[in-house]
Amino acid sequence: MTQPPADGALARFTVLDLTRYRAGPTAARQLADWGADVIKVEAPGTPGTASDPIKARHGPDFQNLHRNKRSLTLNLKEPDGVAIFKRLAESADVVVENYRPDVKHRLGIDYETLSALNPRLVYASLSGFGQDGPYAKRPGFDQIAQGMGGLMSITGEPGRGPMRVGIPVADLSAGLYTAIGILVALLEREHSGKGQWVQSSLLQAMIAQLDFQAARYLFEGEAPGQAGNDHPTSIPTGVFETADGHINIATSGGAIYERLCEALGMPELITDPRFATGDGRSKNRAALNALINERTRTRPSTDWVEAFNQAGVPCGPIYAIDEMFADPQVQHLGMAHPVEHPILGETRIVSQAARLSRTPFNVHGATPELGAHTDEILGALGYDAAEIADLRGRGVV
Repeated sequence: MTQPPADGALARFTVLDLTRYRAGPTAARQLADWGADVIKVEAPGTPGTASDPIKARHGPDFQNLHRNKRSLTLNLKEPDGVAIFKRLAESADVVVENYRPDVKHRLGIDYETLSALNPRLVYASLSGFGQDGPYAKRPGFDQIAQGMGGLMSITGEPGRGPMRVGIPVADLSAGLYTAIGILVALLEREHSGKGQWVQSSLLQAMIAQLDFQAARYLFEGEAPGQAGNDHPTSIPTGVFETADGHINIATSGGAIYERLCEALGMPELITDPRFATGDGRSKNRAALNALINERTRTRPSTDWVEAFNQAGVPCGPIYAIDEMFADPQVQHLGMAHPVEHPILGETRIVSQAARLSRTPFNVHGATPELGAHTDEILGALGYDAAEIADLRGRGVV
């Protein structure tokens, strides 16, 4: 099966994708989505089964993570497999891997080895805790990083104990930071002519995602705690009950607070000495939230969302995922992207979150079957049909 030609912004780059699970494939997917020729290197054998959702080839996770890539089967435990990979690396622009730090050295495909063959190579390594240091050899997992990175200590309601976030935020953010690092290295290469080693980890990404919470600790020395649905600084901001569900209201500064009070039909809250200043609202947040909640319970969510937005008060519904995809703005943004798969038929995957006016994101190829492009890729390296058949017969590809 020949992959349709990539026509995106990164079409001139070839990427060798050695990644598995979620963080690494997220990094490689960013490059594939913008047109890079991403060759997903996979072990020969039987495709993943549904017993492991992230490995099930025809399942939603795998299909979403590996669109726009080509698949090459290659046994890197065989010397001939390593030799083929090195031939690919000689002309590739990027290698992305998320092995444990010592594995690539044992296989002989580490940065030092490959950069000696191709000094322009950008080599990206993504791990749980970093390529060196006391935890370097520990296995990484999203929830472990959420805990060690501090996120679980500030997520959830006060007194209820630590709470994980409902998405693999450490995996996803590590993948995005790695992709950013790769793009920076490719841009720098235009001046220096040299590649470099890009490194990120779930732990680093999780700490960076703490952003203002971490910055406040570093400046002020106070570790924040759990605030539940209440924003730690913009008050009143949080979840409020309605007659038929819940909504989010976000208020920052005195002007928006006054508009909120007017829209609620509670102008007396503007001059109430307990709530007249930002400090007062912070000190008396529980009482203020209770008064607002009592009022919002009197009308349905759609009424309040419309009323508050008309008044210039940030407000929105709290959707289940099916409701989110049915929202007219979400549909307008095209966040459910159609894909035609040769076996699964027409499916949908999650679209990109950025738009480019001249080189937009597109799905130029559904997630391929295992090894679908092996013959094509090896043929481009100069192997003939008999040689490929021999490699296949020996379990190299």
